[in-house]
Amino acid sequence: MFGWVNSNSDVYKIFMQIGDAPLYFLPLLVAFTAAQKLKVNPLVAVSAVSALILPNMTALIVDKAHLFGFGIQNIAYPYQVFSAILTVLFYAVMEKVWTKYTPKPIRIFFVPMMSLAITVPISLLILGPLGYNFGQLFAAVIIGIHSKLGFVATGLLAAILPLMVAAGMHKAMLPYAISTFSKLGSEALYLPASLAHNISESGASFAVAIRTKDEKLRATAISVGISALFGITEPALYGVTLQHKKVLYSVIASSFIGGAFIGIAGINAFALVGPGLASMTMYVDPNNAKNLMFAIIAFVISIVLSFVFTLIFYKEEVDDVVSDEKAEGKVSFYSPVNGEYLPLEQVNDDVFALKMVGEGIAIEPKDGNLYAPVDGEVMMVYDTGHALALKSTNGAEILFHIGLDTMKLNGEGFYPQVETGAIVNKGDLLVKFDLDNIKDKGFDTTVMAVVTNKNDYNIEITKNLSELNNDKITMNITKGAVANG
Repeated sequence: MFGWVNSNSDVYKIFMQIGDAPLYFLPLLVAFTAAQKLKVNPLVAVSAVSALILPNMTALIVDKAHLFGFGIQNIAYPYQVFSAILTVLFYAVMEKVWTKYTPKPIRIFFVPMMSLAITVPISLLILGPLGYNFGQLFAAVIIGIHSKLGFVATGLLAAILPLMVAAGMHKAMLPYAISTFSKLGSEALYLPASLAHNISESGASFAVAIRTKDEKLRATAISVGISALFGITEPALYGVTLQHKKVLYSVIASSFIGGAFIGIAGINAFALVGPGLASMTMYVDPNNAKNLMFAIIAFVISIVLSFVFTLIFYKEEVDDVVSDEKAEGKVSFYSPVNGEYLPLEQVNDDVFALKMVGEGIAIEPKDGNLYAPVDGEVMMVYDTGHALALKSTNGAEILFHIGLDTMKLNGEGFYPQVETGAIVNKGDLLVKFDLDNIKDKGFDTTVMAVVTNKNDYNIEITKNLSELNNDKITMNITKGAVANG
């Protein structure tokens, strides 16, 4: 577009290959992650998927190879997500079956060998084509909705992205985006809409930093605002937006307007990266210089509107400040579930492990009961029952999250025992959950308990924690001190 590098030069071609490599080998990355989630051997899982994208295998498929008398469909498996997922799911079944019936002395080589020998042929004949066709259908449905609703679809998606990200549902859009990229070379819905949302989070955070009188909130808002400006929205979302309703409404409104403009302008993304200030070149279209120009305009619209809306509507929650000032300074935080202590850093989710949501603990539960670890008030019970927020008597806001990605269960197996606004005492039952059902569905059952407004508190994790129950103190939360990490 700018003529800085000749598109026929080796430099250009090499850097294009560097950018294409993660997408080309995405099935391997998906296989590794899926294997970790399913708790099976990731190296063997990657090997099974590797067979599908191996150049020699691709050549055989193109030459209309047959396997056991059945023709193999001519499908290019690089860039494909669903085929890799189905392959690993089937491999996981094979590994468990062969592990169960294979004598221990030969398991180390016999289980991988037999699992691969069955998984790869089944994938080539059935699972690979099934995953490919599902991906194509999924992409076609999304594109069809987009074409019918036009700019409204982009605006609505941008508007609900804060809620989707909070629930982890935005991940469902990635296979569509990847499939669209592999088919069209660009994407016109999810990534452009994400630009409006990401930048709106940034603008709102900066406005909060200006309006607030709380120095710690100001420091947090500036920090997460900068992160959102570069496309990392979780810290802003959990640390500022979801903590204040008017900020959330401002982000939703500005995201919708920015997203609607994106839809009207017909902006396309040409790289699968998080939209932000440093990645605006993802909107460079060699055949349409206006694409980047419109993306920059959308950037400005989103950040200015979210900043202005938040500046106008956000107000300090005086009642909360007064009640917090009267609240006791220190609270002992007991274990919310019976189980084995797990340092938060070891949770298999970066949002929690990197403490983007807050400081706290994690527990591998032994039963399906979540108890109140402190006296306080229930702030929110998620509709799906997998998460709950509680405000302690000293103002600490605590988020409980049962399992990872369990919002996908849509409430199945979760039975909240309290409602929003309920006053609870330490030891009261908050949520009953079907631990076996969560395990059987293949989800990580780790329970996280984190203080989301951690910057207002000194949080001291009890040393040498191991076996936990509701009578075991796991943290001391002291108001008004400098937070740890």
